[in-house]
Amino acid sequence: MSVVTLTVSDDEADIRLDRWFRRHYPHLTQGALQKLCRTGQVRVDGRRATAATRLEPGQAVRVPPIPNANRPPPLAVRPLDERQVREINKMVIYRDDHVIVLNKPAGIAVQGGPGITHHIDALLDGLRENPDDPRPRLVHRIDRDTSGLLLVARTPGVAAKLAAAFRGRDVHKVYWAVVVGRPSPATGIIDQPLTKLGAGAGAISVVAERGDPDAVHALSEYEVLDAAARKMSWLALSPLTGRTHQLRVHCEALGNPILGDPKYGGDAAHVAGFADRLHLHARRLELPHPAGGTLVVEADLSPHMRETFRQIGFDTPAAQAPRRS
Repeated sequence: MSVVTLTVSDDEADIRLDRWFRRHYPHLTQGALQKLCRTGQVRVDGRRATAATRLEPGQAVRVPPIPNANRPPPLAVRPLDERQVREINKMVIYRDDHVIVLNKPAGIAVQGGPGITHHIDALLDGLRENPDDPRPRLVHRIDRDTSGLLLVARTPGVAAKLAAAFRGRDVHKVYWAVVVGRPSPATGIIDQPLTKLGAGAGAISVVAERGDPDAVHALSEYEVLDAAARKMSWLALSPLTGRTHQLRVHCEALGNPILGDPKYGGDAAHVAGFADRLHLHARRLELPHPAGGTLVVEADLSPHMRETFRQIGFDTPAAQAPRRS
């Protein structure tokens, strides 16, 4: 074993040093890497680095001798069956060499958890075009009961670029919702800090008092696109921050809970004669494409929201074709 120097590839732009090591040396523990960084044995372009250092293409990473005697065997992965491959590919509404965009149905979780075995993350292998392709990676999440757009990166490097775009608020997101009542004024910004109550699957987000040390800043834009008298409204919502259940809590705070919300709004969110499911849909994403330019994608409504639109009389415009400029 000897010291080696590896060059950061274009596909590894903006990836953290610890994630870079996880990719090249998956048996190296986080603790061991941090020790190597603290003692200066790992360097980037000759300088000391931390596990959180973000890398740029062309940089040289000094890697000291790393034993692999205790390297664990690879985990056995159960291959997907044909039904699962069809299921995930049916969701695809856009695909290129860098990204895949899904229109996720309501009711399927994005990632697994206690008692959740059927989820998008478990199906991503079905999006590979060749067995040797890297495993596609989730870039962000939406709630299990929310339908609509979900962005998937085809390589780790693209995932890092897109994650940076989300962190930097360079991604514009528009959700459609049907809410109970009619907000007044018809457009506005909801500026309400949030805090969490409880833990685990039962945790909820609530509006917090200003100055609460446990609260986080949360900002959402809304616009009434149509309304049925004062009984129901169709809203366009844009989260300007990314807090858990932010749009759902902010609509409740307006006094206009999202129709069918099982967690927020109480009895007011459930109206007889309409599907008792969350009426929240990730409609539009506008983001910097990792290969340059801007990608704009839209997703058609889920079946239960289309039916509610029909019942109320809201016009349902079809999603525009994806475009990159």
